Amino acid sequence: MSHDVSVIGLYILDVLGRPVDAIPPGGQVDFIDEIRLTVAGTAGGTVVDLAKLGLNCLAVGAVGDDEKADFVLSTLRRFGVDTSAMQQLSGVPTSATILNIRRDGSRPALHARGASDHFEVADAALDAVLAPPIVHLGGTGLLARLDGEPSARLLAEAKRRGRTVTFDLLGAGPQTLSLIEPLLPHIDYFMPSIEEARDISGTADVRGAAAFFLDRGVGQCVFTLGGDGACFVSAGGESVRQPAFAIEVVDTTGCGDAFDAGFITALHHRMDVATALAFAQASAALVATGLGSDAGIRSFEDTLAFMNETPRRDADGPA
Repeated sequence: MSHDVSVIGLYILDVLGRPVDAIPPGGQVDFIDEIRLTVAGTAGGTVVDLAKLGLNCLAVGAVGDDEKADFVLSTLRRFGVDTSAMQQLSGVPTSATILNIRRDGSRPALHARGASDHFEVADAALDAVLAPPIVHLGGTGLLARLDGEPSARLLAEAKRRGRTVTFDLLGAGPQTLSLIEPLLPHIDYFMPSIEEARDISGTADVRGAAAFFLDRGVGQCVFTLGGDGACFVSAGGESVRQPAFAIEVVDTTGCGDAFDAGFITALHHRMDVATALAFAQASAALVATGLGSDAGIRSFEDTLAFMNETPRRDADGPA
């Protein structure tokens, strides 16, 4: 089977509960409305949403040899994702996160690092991993063995083979710029949140953050702006900004991953920039209406209808 996209990086199991107002003291119990298990991570959440949006996907990452791995792999296969490039590593747990979702949709997280720290892409796997026309790397910052120079070599090879490279990271800290700077010249679409972009660049606004990354070789910046919408800025000077859809937020878990999936789907369908940005926003908005990184999205057609029918918030936010 030929694939539309290769999704490389962080695959984790999320355990989510909502609504959580507080952790009960001692050994006491509180009752909540909902608990879910989902495949998540900056690669895992993205690949599930891509599959739901109709793309043929190759999952490229690592899980452990535990019960969490069984869930992750079986769920990916249930959605039709090809798991032949997933590594199942003995002696390490599958990376996992516990998320206590507040009533406002925010999500304090407890993460256990695991197999994703031991994941790498061998030279012998490159022909399969880099065969699809779109290559997405997600999760830099929590991919200890792949982060840095190995990722730069991987993306450079993807570009040498003529692939479209999309990229997202996880969080931002003092070490992030040194990890991603060698990657930037090989990235066609850089898709962090504006908070991450500001933290890494040290700039105060959208334009400054975009200029920082474009000056370092990125082809296009696609920033999520939370409740202020999303924006696109290219090295050629094109700029598009659109307000967010008007929705009632249940849980923001996986919204960035869904945005990535929506934008990659739009690239696959060769949508123009404004439509691609809107489709990515619609994907993220749908996920925010339910619990977990795969909530809300049902199909390409349903997401397209949501994009065309849902009103937007009033435009605001920083330039």
